[in-house]
Amino acid sequence: MAVVVNPGLDRSAGLQEQIILFILILIMAFTQTPGLNSCLPTSNPTPSSNILSSVEGTIAGALILSVACVLGIPGNLFVIWSVVARTQRCSVTATLILNLACADGMLMLLTPFFIIYLVKRNWIFGLAMCKVLYYFCCANMYASIFLITLMSLHRLVAVVWPQHLAAFSTRKTVLRTLLAIWILALALAGPVLVFRNIETKKNDSVVCDCLHSRSEYSVMQYSMETVLGFLLPYSLILVSYVRVLLRIRRTRFQRRIRSEKLILIIVITFAVFWLPYHVVNMLQVSEGLVVGSGTNIRKIRTMMRPFAAAVAFFSSCINPILYTCVGKQYIRRAGLAFMARLFDATGRDSASRKSQNQQREVGENEALREKESESTTSVNTSVNVKAMRVQNGKQ
Repeated sequence: MAVVVNPGLDRSAGLQEQIILFILILIMAFTQTPGLNSCLPTSNPTPSSNILSSVEGTIAGALILSVACVLGIPGNLFVIWSVVARTQRCSVTATLILNLACADGMLMLLTPFFIIYLVKRNWIFGLAMCKVLYYFCCANMYASIFLITLMSLHRLVAVVWPQHLAAFSTRKTVLRTLLAIWILALALAGPVLVFRNIETKKNDSVVCDCLHSRSEYSVMQYSMETVLGFLLPYSLILVSYVRVLLRIRRTRFQRRIRSEKLILIIVITFAVFWLPYHVVNMLQVSEGLVVGSGTNIRKIRTMMRPFAAAVAFFSSCINPILYTCVGKQYIRRAGLAFMARLFDATGRDSASRKSQNQQREVGENEALREKESESTTSVNTSVNVKAMRVQNGKQ
């Protein structure tokens, strides 16, 4: 006997089931259930990455994180102090660098937890810390790339459309944009709170990892991280710098602007350090999409995950080193205030570029006026000469 099902009712029922499942996941994510080792009660969970299974990866990751912690905490605190206490004029670039240093400094303060995790090869901090620490790591990733994208877009407006720069550089506009960036970063990191959980392995070691009840959830989370946290923002960055470089080559002022050089270095290093992490993400997405190749892909990304994550952490300690390299000419003259002098100089770059464009426009207008006055004078002179000749002829 055939049963006829209304397609509309079927889709509606499926949507309701997905909503109910999502609510249950949220409830279980923040509630420890006795007798289940605080893990999600899934009937057929996707195999976890188990980043502790690779001894070489955990050792390399712990060493990289240790170096990043030693360099990153004092370096980012120094950048924050330079911008807040020593910068005379807090430009848009300096404000964005301040927010980037705050995001990187927050991430560096979390590195000791992950170093202990990799060294002990056991998560000892509980479920709440597992969720919160990785949530802030993911939010930092989104905030960092969004801030760097905003730097690139600001340079694009300053170079290509300088007449509109004042409208985008007001204090109110900058603060609203920064608030929107931080809210968006915190919202996009939400899946970490849902799927990140602890799991007890056969050797009684506890792993803090993302546990997905279905492969579709894994594909959704890691695709979103790579597309929204890397591919789309970096596409905007590349388009912006192509436009900037083309515009500079067409103008008479082709000198290398300090702030553009600084931001370009930040952009390149961010891509280099975060690319391995997103490659591992795509391997995990491929594992969920390609049938029959899960075992081989799982081995590769399990071995690469600790190293890739540690390299991504290292990007948060490299920016102060880049600032020091770019601003080394100020060290002898300004001492500890050299970074503030660098940020003051980057703020003056936009103003000087705008003044140069204005001076060029003023010069061109004056030249046109002089030509018009010369042509008018020559016409008047020729008319006067002709008039005098006519008068002399009559006399």
